[in-house]
Amino acid sequence: MVKENLAQVRENIRKACERAGRPPKEVTLISVSKTKPVPMLEEAYAAGSRDFGENKVQEIMDKYPQLPGDIRWHMIGHLQRNKVKYIVDKVSLIHSVDSLRLAQEISSQAGKKQVDVDILLEVNIAGEESKFGIAREDAIRLVQEAAALPHIHVKGLMTIAPFVSDPEDNRQYFRQIRELSVDIEQKNIDNVNMSVLSMGMTGDYMVAIEEGATMVRVGTGIFGERNYG
Repeated sequence: MVKENLAQVRENIRKACERAGRPPKEVTLISVSKTKPVPMLEEAYAAGSRDFGENKVQEIMDKYPQLPGDIRWHMIGHLQRNKVKYIVDKVSLIHSVDSLRLAQEISSQAGKKQVDVDILLEVNIAGEESKFGIAREDAIRLVQEAAALPHIHVKGLMTIAPFVSDPEDNRQYFRQIRELSVDIEQKNIDNVNMSVLSMGMTGDYMVAIEEGATMVRVGTGIFGERNYG
C-alpha cells in the first residue's frame, strides 16, 4: 500500500515538474509520518523515502532511535520553545520558525549541542487566523533578525495553504510565497539562502510544484487517512 502510494506520488511530482519545465530532482518529497506507526515508516523507507516530516517533538523522539540513521527528519509542526532542546541535534530542517524568540531559542540550544541548524520561516500567506506563521509584511524583518543569530542558517520559506476542495484556489498563495522568496533573495542578506520553498500537501502539491515548491509535504497521499483515535 505505502509502496504503491509513494510510486503514484512520485509520478505525480514528475508530471507536475514536466508541466513546469523543471527537473524532478529539484523537488524533495517529505513523507509526513505524523501519528503513523514505525512499521509504516519502515515500509516507506524500504520504498526509498529518506525525508520524513513530523508535527510533534515527542513523535520524533520516539521514532528517531527506532529507524535508520540516514533518515532526514523534518520538524513541520508548531514548535514550542521549551521543546527545542530535544530535537535540535536530530532534525535536518525546522520548517516552522514563526517568531524571533523561537529562532533565538534554536540558536541557543544549537550552541549548547555544538550543531548548526537549518531553518525555514513559516509565513501565513493567506492570513488565516487559525494558522501559525508570520504575516507576509513581517517576513523580511524576521529573516534579517534570525540570520544574524549564531548556529542558524535561513534556507527559505514554508507555508500551509488553506484547506480547499479545488487546489487551483491555492495557486495564488503559492505564487505569492514564491514572489516573497525572490524579494528576500534579492536583498542579499548574509546567512540567508532562499533555496527552499516548502509548500503543498496531499491535496495541492502538484499546483505547488508548478508554482516553484522545492519541498512538498505529503502524508495522506502516502500513508492514508490519519488516525487520531
